[in-house]
Amino acid sequence: MKQNVVDVLMYLFENIIAGESMVYPDSEHEHMFDRLEDLGFPPNEIISAFDWLEDLAEIHSEKLDDSSEELVVNTQSVRVYSALEKFILEPECISFLMHLEQNQVISPASREIILDRVTALDVELGLEQLKWIVMIVLYSQPSEETAYAWMENMVFDDNLSYMQ
Repeated sequence: MKQNVVDVLMYLFENIIAGESMVYPDSEHEHMFDRLEDLGFPPNEIISAFDWLEDLAEIHSEKLDDSSEELVVNTQSVRVYSALEKFILEPECISFLMHLEQNQVISPASREIILDRVTALDVELGLEQLKWIVMIVLYSQPSEETAYAWMENMVFDDNLSYMQ
């Protein structure tokens, strides 16, 4: 089975990140890198996952620095997905994001961070992978605790259907 950066992110989040800080000292990176490599993850995918997480942390710190400039979105506006976003996300993924936003689980600003992180992966995503990415992004955002808890329940409860 070919491992990709999403698999590394899912493993890291499920087994390491959720119990610790999102930013690690260099020595901790080396330890985690070795651990992931021992588990069979390809080195280039591990490095890409670390870079992806560092970029996510940077987005969060930029958001704190620019806290006076909140993204204002007209509630009547419609998000048009780019060709790249439609290529990377299956139609059910786009429907899922729309569902989350319409039900106020995620804000338009969170949606845009999620889409930024999705396009940064540059791999086609299925719904289950997208749910993990949404959960990781929400976990990194301090004002999204309720949305994160909702997503965590969805990801770990196989019987839960978001279309209820």
